Amino acid sequence: MDSLQLALIAFLVSLAFILISIIKFKAHPFFALIIGAIIMGIGAALPLPTIAAELATGFGNTMGGVGIIIIFGIIFGQILHESGSASQIASMLLKSIGQKKAPLAMNLTGYVVSIPVFFDAAFVILVNLAKTISRKGKIPFITLVTALAVGLITTHSMTIPTPGPLAVVANMGTNIPAFVVYSLLISLVASLVGGVVYGTWLGKKEQYKSDFANSFEDEFDELEKNEAEQTAKELPSGGLGVLLILLPIVMILMGTVVGELLEEGTFASQLVSFIGDRNIALITGTVVAYVALKKYLDKSFADIIGVAATTSGAILIITGAGGSFGRIINQTAIGTGLGDVLEGLAGAGNVGVMFVLIGFFISQALRCAQGSTTVALITTSAIMGPIVMDMPYASTVLVSIAICAGGVGFSLPNDSGFWVINRLSKFSMEDTFKSWTTGGAIAGITALILLVILSFFQGTLPGLL
Repeated sequence: MDSLQLALIAFLVSLAFILISIIKFKAHPFFALIIGAIIMGIGAALPLPTIAAELATGFGNTMGGVGIIIIFGIIFGQILHESGSASQIASMLLKSIGQKKAPLAMNLTGYVVSIPVFFDAAFVILVNLAKTISRKGKIPFITLVTALAVGLITTHSMTIPTPGPLAVVANMGTNIPAFVVYSLLISLVASLVGGVVYGTWLGKKEQYKSDFANSFEDEFDELEKNEAEQTAKELPSGGLGVLLILLPIVMILMGTVVGELLEEGTFASQLVSFIGDRNIALITGTVVAYVALKKYLDKSFADIIGVAATTSGAILIITGAGGSFGRIINQTAIGTGLGDVLEGLAGAGNVGVMFVLIGFFISQALRCAQGSTTVALITTSAIMGPIVMDMPYASTVLVSIAICAGGVGFSLPNDSGFWVINRLSKFSMEDTFKSWTTGGAIAGITALILLVILSFFQGTLPGLL
């Protein structure tokens, strides 16, 4: 048995351990990934001192790459949440697009708000708006929930600065500006197809077309009271919220684009590179958001950081453990040997398509198996990163987006998001599957189709190779 075969067997055993630990024994993903990485190293016959050293190196390198940006991303989202910016963005889009196109407005609201604000928190904030619009506009409630939920999960899975995509970019060594541009375009189309097109079709079915949030009739008086209180309270404009969300993204893009035009080593080049650094961009965005929204906040900056620290802690340790797992894989024959084998089987012409499909389906399988989108993205990118980085015909940008797209759909009852939709919408299990699970699956598959098409043009389109 050669080293590649041994490493592949070790990988399958370690992956089985991770999945069984999380699914059956409810182990924390951090523990499962770290022990899985050790099993991987021992099974692939790596020297024991090497396993110990690379475990720590992988964790540290990953934290160095995404630790600061994850923490500040969560603080940034918390500021927008606490200030009321998220609901104001929804109101602005609804007024701009019009009541008749409320599903589109809800979908775009979810798409924008989920960039800085966590999925669960964003849905809690916006589902009451969906109830009110459904009742007043006589729009099927299931249509609005599908549009909103799919918009939220699509950007949560596919765009930075959300934690999962950030970890994918770090593990894959992906060009960030190219990832930002292509992921935004692909995820927007996917969100519209899975959320608006499918949600509208679903709402026309006989059992849903007359349900205007009827389950919440007893709560409508309370909803109207809360609405009146929100109207009376001074809130930031929705436009300001959108500008604050765009600020760090634009800084990152401008830093790269302008940096390419300046002579390397000059003060101007160094300044632009500093401003466009993803850590500096998000720190700047967070500070600007706090200053701009301070008068709308009831909590102090220290309290907001405290809340964000609780959320970010779990994400950071899972992300670091995923980095350890990837580092161990990189030290085995899988790091180079598997890529050579796959390239030989596929040929230069379609190896890019093959890796897009592999990235998507591994991520999708992990998402279905253990529920968490973030864990699926981190684990898959840890597996794929060492293989794809040195492949001349595989685009790390497209494979990274494919991994992220795999985390969008097919949410099952082992996913906390499934129950957030189910309980807050008062849906039956069947309705939750039809709206949330199926809508997300359609969005993910739409993204995959677009990625496969782009794979055939990766040698000609900018930023893909």
